[in-house]
Amino acid sequence: MVTVKNPKTSRKRLAAHYLLLVVAACFLCSTVLIVSREPASSAANGVRGILVDAHSASKMVNKPHLIYGTAWKKDATAKHVSEAVKTGFRFIDTACQPKHYNEAGVGNGWTAAAQELGLGRGDIWLQTKFTPVSGQDPNNMPYDKDLPVVEQAKVSLQVSLKNLHTDYLDSWVLHSPLPSFEETMKVWRVMEQAVNDGLVRQIGISNCYDLDTFRLLYQQASIKPAVLQNRFYAESHFDTGLRSFCKDRKVKYQSFWTLSASRKALGTPQVKELAEAKGLTPQTYMYAFLMSLGYVTPLSGTTSLIHMAEDVAVMERTQGGETMFTEDEQKEMAVILGMPRL
Repeated sequence: MVTVKNPKTSRKRLAAHYLLLVVAACFLCSTVLIVSREPASSAANGVRGILVDAHSASKMVNKPHLIYGTAWKKDATAKHVSEAVKTGFRFIDTACQPKHYNEAGVGNGWTAAAQELGLGRGDIWLQTKFTPVSGQDPNNMPYDKDLPVVEQAKVSLQVSLKNLHTDYLDSWVLHSPLPSFEETMKVWRVMEQAVNDGLVRQIGISNCYDLDTFRLLYQQASIKPAVLQNRFYAESHFDTGLRSFCKDRKVKYQSFWTLSASRKALGTPQVKELAEAKGLTPQTYMYAFLMSLGYVTPLSGTTSLIHMAEDVAVMERTQGGETMFTEDEQKEMAVILGMPRL
């Protein structure tokens, strides 16, 4: 016997099936949206978000990248460093200066995250600093203040290696010039010897805002400074002369206080509109701008999981070959910030 289907019943079934498909599609879309908008929740559970890869610092060192800054995080240092590594940061900056840094916390943080993710020492890039007596807390120093400055530097290096759970540093930085250029060069020779001994891969200096001093150091150094790390702000004219010197000699200029010093400019409707056009926040737009220059490496010290994921995402877009800024767009952003020259 042949059964004849009721047309009305068939239409009802088709409508029901269509409704189920629509509901399923909406659910899938909302799931994707939730995952893409909440990378922080994934990072908190130790699972990388969809925008974050398990990159190795060794593969990224010659590409534009951000460095995770660890100043002023005190007892929460290990927690934040671990979160940063699990979110996707592979470059870490610290200092052997208990006054402002918890260097041992950095060591505990990166090793815990590396163990969880299955990363090796070569996947993480570690930079620390020798801080002269003038920058130390007299009640909490990593070396004997009565030692000659050369010995202070040697002791500081050994303390850093122990704190960071490593037998070498990727980068060792003199935290600031010493009172006399002669003393600065004495310490620089110790740092050069550390490179020759295989304890350090490269050396640099920070908080050096005088072009003549940096030029003289560069000229007299047997091993040239690979990095200059300075506060990036309008009062120093954004280190125009120093940045030009670095650019011409392939010295990486590391910027800190990058967002705080330009908070007013980043809060303007113009920057917000420019950032939104690229799918960025004003903060990540600033990082993308500096990385697009090719010789500037910004530090990010955020403690927010969401901001960490945003920072890693813009870094990956830049490294992936996306043209984040045209030359005209770079000039436009420089004008907004008040930078004399790129």
